[in-house]
Amino acid sequence: MTMLSSPNVWREFFQNYYERELNKIAGKISTGDGTEKSIYVDVLSHLALFREGVLAEELFNYPDQVIEDAKNGISLTDNIYDVKLENCTPRFVNLPVSRRTLIRDLRAEHISRFISIEGIVRKVTEVRPKIVEAAFVCSHCGKKVRVYQEESKIKTPYECPACKSKRFVFLPEESVLVDSQRIKIQEYPENLKGGEQPQSIDVYLEGDITGIVNPGDRVVINGIVRANPRGQGQKKLVHMDLYIEGNSIEILQQEYEEFEITEEDKKKILELSEDERIYEKIIKSIAPSIYGYEDIKLAIALQLFGGVPKRLPDGTEIRGDIHILLVGDPGVAKSQLLRYVHRIAPRSVYTTGKGTTTAGLTATAVRDEVDGRWTLEAGALVLADKGIALVDEIDKMRPEDRSALHEAMEQQTISVAKAGINAVLKARCALLGAANPKYGRFDRYSPIAEQINLSPTLMSRFDLIFVLTDDPDPARDTELAKHILQTHKLGEKLEKMRNVASEYTRQSLEGEIQKVVPVIDPDLLRKYIAYAKRTVFPVLTDEAEKRIIEFYVGMRSKAKEDSPVPVTARQLEALIRLAEASARIRLSDRIELEDVERVIRIIRKSLEQIALDPETGEIDIDYAFSGTSKSQRDKIMTIKRIVEELEKEYEKGVPEEVIFEEAEKQGIDKLKTRDLLIKMREKGELYCPRPDHYRVVHNY
Repeated sequence: MTMLSSPNVWREFFQNYYERELNKIAGKISTGDGTEKSIYVDVLSHLALFREGVLAEELFNYPDQVIEDAKNGISLTDNIYDVKLENCTPRFVNLPVSRRTLIRDLRAEHISRFISIEGIVRKVTEVRPKIVEAAFVCSHCGKKVRVYQEESKIKTPYECPACKSKRFVFLPEESVLVDSQRIKIQEYPENLKGGEQPQSIDVYLEGDITGIVNPGDRVVINGIVRANPRGQGQKKLVHMDLYIEGNSIEILQQEYEEFEITEEDKKKILELSEDERIYEKIIKSIAPSIYGYEDIKLAIALQLFGGVPKRLPDGTEIRGDIHILLVGDPGVAKSQLLRYVHRIAPRSVYTTGKGTTTAGLTATAVRDEVDGRWTLEAGALVLADKGIALVDEIDKMRPEDRSALHEAMEQQTISVAKAGINAVLKARCALLGAANPKYGRFDRYSPIAEQINLSPTLMSRFDLIFVLTDDPDPARDTELAKHILQTHKLGEKLEKMRNVASEYTRQSLEGEIQKVVPVIDPDLLRKYIAYAKRTVFPVLTDEAEKRIIEFYVGMRSKAKEDSPVPVTARQLEALIRLAEASARIRLSDRIELEDVERVIRIIRKSLEQIALDPETGEIDIDYAFSGTSKSQRDKIMTIKRIVEELEKEYEKGVPEEVIFEEAEKQGIDKLKTRDLLIKMREKGELYCPRPDHYRVVHNY
């Protein structure tokens, strides 16, 4: 079979399309910097047009031969520096969609073909040198022999050509080495059918494409499919393992920094930022099919934009990420909100509390099949680095699994010490959690801490906690019912239009579609967020600073000597972070008074929902996080004192009636005293030597 591909044809191709790149590489080589010797060939834009695309077809079907020809073709090209371009690698990117294959669809016919696959990077080994050509010296006569290496085990010369001796010494410093790395790519979880397990494949990388991807990146790998028989040494099996010899990597979804924003996008973004209704528009672009919840949607918008992470001169790091917890009755669309954020956040990982373990959240140690070494495989919080981690049913997690969240939320790192690996992984992610109340529905008269299965330390790390209750209200219920029915009806019409011939057309439904279409296109919103995070670092203005101090001191000054503490320094930090995010939404470099007012409104709303002491009507932060308000704590101390004083008179415990009398003198009514006695018994502060008689539990 005759092939068009030959070094001369490739030389013509490179001279026509890639003259600038050739000169650039030649310039580097002439100055002695010959590290990067790759030329990226755009298949769709250039190779497919050259010679009617015959070369492109040959590349897909006979890649080994064609890539070798292309390599030789580059060395024949001319350049302005007049240097010989040897050992340059042609790397092919932007393959046609027809060459893109799912990992699960790889078959025997793909072996030795050039394809591209897309997926998430799960695991990355370190970059290590690999021997391409080994140098040996004969230990008998000193003659040097070179052997080209192809397999994974090093191949020694059969015998010395001079003296026929079979004893050699390997010379690493004279051998030809190339950087190599193995990465594991896994399919996107969202593309799976029910009950399918995401499949993964190993990719071998060499040269200057090693060390550029990290776990969690979404990538397209272009390369040649290879097969390797399973088993060791002589015991090779007939079943084979597939792997890919990577030729090039295209990174699709990295962190905010790597987002590709064109000039046209920038124009649209700046235009949007000057819109007076920008906040309203962004709120309407978050889950438009969910009715209401403007405050929560605004909070989620602030979370997506995030505050400014700071590093102080003494090395202290202050997080910029905003954590939000949604607590609420069943059926108030918490999970739907989380799912929607998963779709629009530039980088996000979704998981539920029930099906998650500590290893799945943080990192798990896995033994490498090839060299038997232990490596770390990143978990959900690490994969969400510089993005958002969405944890549904956070209250259903096992307590030991939940402890992994403590460090991730405040220090933004995850420490791992297992299998001889001591590592600190970065987990700079915002957390959006959802939880259901313990007893099914939310009771607004008892503290949130008692109703959710979360520890006070974890709850105090959330910047905002919202309670979504499902209270009957005829006017709102009518609106909600209308909204839900309209979205369902529209869905029915669209499904009918998709599947059978129907009387509906896209035009006739345009009006209805507009109601559930986000005001800002999700793609543009994603770029807007990335642009804001990358270029906007707002600074507090004097008025804004004054207002924050005024609010904080004003809230705390209500705390007289014996009254509750309304807010702590944690809420103050949350307020600053949220104000930074609010300025970022406008792409403003200054945090103005309006930002602070907007944020104070949201924080007030959050605190009133969770920290309002029903007895005094005052905001008490301890009531929110520990379930015992200041007023209640004082009463408990009073009752404890009463029991302690009367113990001496009553040997078999102080009778209930006597405690009631004494407590009433101190201004605590009988019902309240009974409640507190039961509570103190549960907590192990009092015990009953006999029914209705109490004694204090002393810790000796």
